[in-house]
Amino acid sequence: MLRTHTCGELRISNVSQTVTISGWVQGVRDKGSLLWIDLRDRYGITQITIETENAGKDIVDIARSLGREFVISVTGKVTERYSKSDKIATGDIEITPDKIVVLNSAITPPFTIEDETDGGDDIRMKYRYLDLRRNPVRQNLELRHRMAIETRLFLDKLNFLEVETPVLIKSTPEGARDFVVPSRMNQGEFYALPQSPQTFKQLLMVGGFDRYYQIVKCFRDEDLRADRQPEFTQIDCEMAFVEQEDILNTFEGLTRHLFKSVKGIDIPELTRMTYADAMKFYGNDKPDIRFEMKFVELNEVVKGKSFKVFDDAGLVVGICAKGAAEYSRKQLDELTEFVKRPQIGATGLVYARYNTDGTIKSSVDKFYNEEELKKWVAAFNAQPGDLMLILAGEENKTRKALSELRLEMGNRLGLRDKNTFACHWVVDFPLLEYNDELNRWHAMHHPFTSPKPEDIALLSTNPGAVRANAYDMVINGVEVGGGSIRIFNKQLQSQMFDLLGFSKEEAQAQFGFLMNAFEFGAPPHGGIAFGFDRLCSLFGGAEVIRDFIAFPKNNSGRDVMIDSPSPIAQAQLTELGIDVKKA
Repeated sequence: MLRTHTCGELRISNVSQTVTISGWVQGVRDKGSLLWIDLRDRYGITQITIETENAGKDIVDIARSLGREFVISVTGKVTERYSKSDKIATGDIEITPDKIVVLNSAITPPFTIEDETDGGDDIRMKYRYLDLRRNPVRQNLELRHRMAIETRLFLDKLNFLEVETPVLIKSTPEGARDFVVPSRMNQGEFYALPQSPQTFKQLLMVGGFDRYYQIVKCFRDEDLRADRQPEFTQIDCEMAFVEQEDILNTFEGLTRHLFKSVKGIDIPELTRMTYADAMKFYGNDKPDIRFEMKFVELNEVVKGKSFKVFDDAGLVVGICAKGAAEYSRKQLDELTEFVKRPQIGATGLVYARYNTDGTIKSSVDKFYNEEELKKWVAAFNAQPGDLMLILAGEENKTRKALSELRLEMGNRLGLRDKNTFACHWVVDFPLLEYNDELNRWHAMHHPFTSPKPEDIALLSTNPGAVRANAYDMVINGVEVGGGSIRIFNKQLQSQMFDLLGFSKEEAQAQFGFLMNAFEFGAPPHGGIAFGFDRLCSLFGGAEVIRDFIAFPKNNSGRDVMIDSPSPIAQAQLTELGIDVKKA
């Protein structure tokens, strides 16, 4: 061993011991008569102190030759520090070296390897192996490791089995785009990388493995953003002989266990919200309920007063921002510009201040007198000092825009504290959504999701009214997990495929293996999948999931460190039967 201890391990109790530590040089300070070397590994930093008059010339010469990130081994005696430091765990001691060995030299790194680095995202991604030496990145990956361990411990106690499912599978038409892999032995045919192990975990239920889980890599060829990567990790789970309530209770238990064991936080029992209420009161299906600010519909209050914007709108709806009546005209103009951004799409913003002196002033006083504005106050249940913000337009578009405005106000008013956690379930999603362009129904979740038993009869008469036996877990406005009770009856599954526009031949070609399995006695079953990267980022107080992935891709789906994706040799393409010119 090239070390007896790590760089974060030694304490005052180790004084007088002769030890060997190894690591990377964080820095060297030379004061002439004294030399200090800060030596770092993943466990911490230890100070090496050299009195140049008393130390051997070889030690002094080696110490003065060291640069940042040199890899060295130091053997010496642990002594008590004269000037102690409370900034590092080893701050009570130092090592007086008897021997320094340079294990490897290093060129100057392209950015400082410190907690607060001067490296931007691009340069740190290119030299990710250097970025991994920084404490914040290391701590993120240690958090990820701890969450994986605690997940396995919790599920193991409930008799779940971790089973690996295939990575080379069959492409299916539903969901996001697949990553495809050409087959050399079956030229002209392709594997797909799994978007999830969905069908395989259902087959495990048919096979009698009644409690399955897997911390598994999944792949989706879709546009990227801060909380999305082309390859990502799921906590994937399935249970047999269960109903929805069993799934919710089990995985609420997992979530509470992770908060307690990893964060030391006791979270309350998760509340439940229907999809319909989520859309009505928050404008999206993953509402952040750390703060109220629910939507208030105003059609009956504001129409018929000759204000064309409201009179012509399909929906007039607003939020009440507590204590924000003192917002300046500049701040209100900023909010107006915010909602008019193309990605939000509102045409304008109407506001009304309920001042602390009891007066009410709006941006549309020309059309509404104070008595009429009092009806606004009553509708919002506003208090003196509150600010009412109102949008109008086509219903779906307006709800979406107001949802963004609500989150923006939450940020501005400091209501979205990353150290506060609000967890809840969203249930009763629509089973289907209609695509006007393709003139057919799509599965809102996936084609194996069961309808609510009481809604099955509607499949043949009013498919759009059918609710799914599906559920999402939402934490702080982020969907961290979702799942459903599955269809396990071949006739119902066939009816679902018919609704989705599959011909009998297409359904058999794509999913015949699953349909055939159902004929051999499939149990009732259901499951859930958590986005593990998202869950880790939430626990770590970050919005960008790549901070919790050892080797992530950038927003263009590239690994700039290894320069991937990249062209491959023509000989390889020929062997695979792929003609690039034709492609």
